[in-house]
Parts: sequence; structure tokens; C-alpha cells
Amino acid sequence: MSRTKPKAKIKTIPWDSAAYLKTDADIAHYLEAVFEGGDPALVAAALGDVARAKGMSQIAQAAGLGRESLYKALSRQGNPEFATVLKVMRALGLKLKVAV
Repeated sequence: MSRTKPKAKIKTIPWDSAAYLKTDADIAHYLEAVFEGGDPALVAAALGDVARAKGMSQIAQAAGLGRESLYKALSRQGNPEFATVLKVMRALGLKLKVAV
């Protein structure tokens, strides 16, 4: 009779993209990849990741928005207006470009 050993539990930790966005190049590559996907909810959430990496309170103030409302708008469940997206991008020092 063979006995099987109980499987060891795997310990996981939540992934936080903001923790890995250290440089402007990191941020640019991250956002380029997200924009290529074309998912508006993911774009908003990615902007939220970048804002958290840079300091949400500082970005909210520079964008002229409340910190809590910015957290909500840039969450995975958020649905920010395009004007909000543009304000956040400007506050982050980012530009939106169109290419053919």
C-alpha cells in the first residue's frame, strides 16, 4: 500500500505593479503594453498603478482631483471620464501620442 504525502501549501502574495515602476522607462514600457491591449478598464487601472508609484496624493493634487475619487476612478472597477485620464496623464508628465 502506498501512502501519498500531503502537498505543501504554496504561499502567495498579491502582485502590485506599482512596486516595479521605478523609472520613467519602466512606466513608459508598462503603459505602452497596456494601451496596445485596448482594454479601457486596464488602461485606467494601469494609470492608477503609475499614480500610486509616483504618489497618489501628489498626482491627485497636480490633476486638481480628490485623492479618494482618483483612487476610485483608476481602480479596476472605475470608469473615469476621458478628461480625468488626460488630467492624470498631464500630472504624471505623460503625453498621449497618435501614430500610424
